[in-house]
Amino acid sequence: MRTTHLDATVRLYFLDVETEGGAAETLFYGPLSEAMDMAARQPEEVQAGLFLATDNDVVAYLDLIEG
Repeated sequence: MRTTHLDATVRLYFLDVETEGGAAETLFYGPLSEAMDMAARQPEEVQAGLFLATDNDVVAYLDLIEG
């Protein structure tokens, strides 16, 4: 993810690869800091399908926290 700040507006979504066509469900839209908190509270199996999108980039949640 490109350099950003904790107040940047992001979309936190879950990409369900088990569903035909890979349905994406938005879980949160707002500050990065809140999205990270919400993502951390999800079960491990959900975290594996979480992505954060800014206006110019997308990154998997687990890739972001594993750095």
